[in-house]
Amino acid sequence: MRTAAELAEMEPVESDDLTPLARATEFSLSLRSSAARRSPSPRPVATRVFVVANQKGGVGKTTSTVNVAAGLASLGQRVLVIDLDPQGNASTALNIEHRRGVPSTYDALVDGVPLTDVVAPCPDVDGLWVVPATIDLAGAEIELVSVVAREGRLRKAIQGHPWVGTAEAVGEDRFDYVLIDCPPSLGLLTLNALVAGEEMLIPIQAEYYALEGLGQLLETVDMVRAHLNPSLAVSTILLTMYDARTRLAAGVAEEVRDHFGDQVLRTAIPRSVRVSEAPSYAQTVMTYDPGSPGALSYLEAAREIAERGAPQ
Repeated sequence: MRTAAELAEMEPVESDDLTPLARATEFSLSLRSSAARRSPSPRPVATRVFVVANQKGGVGKTTSTVNVAAGLASLGQRVLVIDLDPQGNASTALNIEHRRGVPSTYDALVDGVPLTDVVAPCPDVDGLWVVPATIDLAGAEIELVSVVAREGRLRKAIQGHPWVGTAEAVGEDRFDYVLIDCPPSLGLLTLNALVAGEEMLIPIQAEYYALEGLGQLLETVDMVRAHLNPSLAVSTILLTMYDARTRLAAGVAEEVRDHFGDQVLRTAIPRSVRVSEAPSYAQTVMTYDPGSPGALSYLEAAREIAERGAPQ
């Protein structure tokens, strides 16, 4: 069975009988047929904690967090999304209430409230839980300045959750994946995520500007690895908003793949109106239009992440 990534890499059939629209329709039908036959992915032996970060805004970071999470859940995984962005966009897309006063990541970081007291199940996706973010989180960086070991607050909260750990220690109720959605900055909130995580998922928009800030992010990762979290690894890079009609997108993708190699997922996320529309209905594209190219691509990306396993 071909994956969406393999189908995307195939040369289009040159035929006078197939218009561009017909070829696009044939491609979409192939993806849907492949998705319908897919079996659940094997669960990891221990919880994998991903930091989804890129200090450049507008690269599809939150969109990738919620849709990869929903894709993993649809593949039989148990997933926790931690919304660490004061804007609360991930909470919106997953239909989780996040008005001021709702138990949130602010309570866990600033007041030390256990994650078990701030987690809410996603009403639209089985196997997916969310720690929402409220606007209170905007002041957390200032409030944490004087706190001892402030950069390790999130790590302590995650490791203290009874569903985080190995299959042997926690059992079948464990979270298979924890995805932390970071704000578009390299402040104290993102630093907390980098210290708490074991793997990084970096969404990169297939445009030139998206590459400019990547060096600064990787320098920050190196500093965190050297001083605070030596186990942090950049394991996954996801190309987003990919427009196959442009040479620019192909050039950026080639440059990213040449530099990062196997860290880059074979599946690239195409530009899609459905992906952009879904949050306005408090949904991921996985539930809003599961047969759309954007949803199928995120499902393939989730499958790749699950099948690759944690870096050794």
